Amino acid sequence: MTGGIIIFLAVAVASGTIVALLIRLAHSRSWYDRVSERRVHSGKVPRLGGLGFVPVFVVTATVIMSLSGQPYTFARFLPVLVGVCVIAIFGVWDDFRPLRPLVKLLVQVGAALCVAIPGYVFRRIVFFDEGLLAQFPWIGFAVTVLWLVGMTNAVNLIDGVDALAGGISLLVALTFAYVFSRYAGLSSSVMICIALAGAIAGFLVFNAPVPRAKIFMGDGGSQFLGFTLALLPLLEERHTMATLPMLYVAAILAIPIFDTTAAVWRRVRDRKPLSSPDRAHIHHKLMNLGLSAPKIGAVLFGLQAIVSVVVIVSLKIAPARGSSLAVLGLAYAVVIVFFTALHFMNKKRMACTGEAPPPPLAK
Repeated sequence: MTGGIIIFLAVAVASGTIVALLIRLAHSRSWYDRVSERRVHSGKVPRLGGLGFVPVFVVTATVIMSLSGQPYTFARFLPVLVGVCVIAIFGVWDDFRPLRPLVKLLVQVGAALCVAIPGYVFRRIVFFDEGLLAQFPWIGFAVTVLWLVGMTNAVNLIDGVDALAGGISLLVALTFAYVFSRYAGLSSSVMICIALAGAIAGFLVFNAPVPRAKIFMGDGGSQFLGFTLALLPLLEERHTMATLPMLYVAAILAIPIFDTTAAVWRRVRDRKPLSSPDRAHIHHKLMNLGLSAPKIGAVLFGLQAIVSVVVIVSLKIAPARGSSLAVLGLAYAVVIVFFTALHFMNKKRMACTGEAPPPPLAK
């Protein structure tokens, strides 16, 4: 416990220090986030906060894995670090010079392969499933690549309000850390989760919506967070992550997953390119209902906390198959009910005020 707190605080201080320096550098170089009709902020705000917490996490994870004697070697983990860095670097590039959707996809698939090829893949769907992914490894490989690419974009899409993507990512990282610590104490995998949480915490000090955010994480930061959160449950450690099935992992990350699924459905329904932006994401709907950025964060952080607690309970009773799945189903039900209620509340408000759905926005 003490070791975990020390890691968290040390990484948070290092991350916060670098972010503070980046704010000064960004102002001196005029590296500001673009202000347009698709943005919800105004004023000159730096957008390179990801450059503060990404290197701190990468260095910390490298040290942790290099000191770990088992069950995997640093040489096997090295391609994973390469994939993480590729996502962050091209994300920063996209902040300065927007990349074409196809180029982004190819980069993300390449980074995902850096994780899947060394063997970091899903092996179970549920706890008592020892069949499909084990008998057909190529299915687990393909599912893992899709999972990594999907989550990279999912967290990027919810990064629309101050501290939202960072706050949810912090709660998810701490949830993983708690779950895995139950099996192996302060293992290397748990320390990596704690290191990620600390790196995010250092950034959030400057990204808080009150009084206002001093810096944004940018695509380099949000894509990195999505990719890394998707990566965490794939790291193998005896009796820990290798035994955590996909359905439980997906439940913990249900908020960005459901928001992205809804976004994809809207584009398919309206016959628009999947990469086309809109103002119908979860944070946009909450804004339409009159919530400010701090209140939006409070609502969604509360939802994430509830989902995380429910999943933890389902994991504790995992030996009881039926009960565990029933509790896990409750986690999904909570998110489904929330998204459904929000959809109809937003639709009713727009009908009452006579507002039309916002038109498609130019990329």
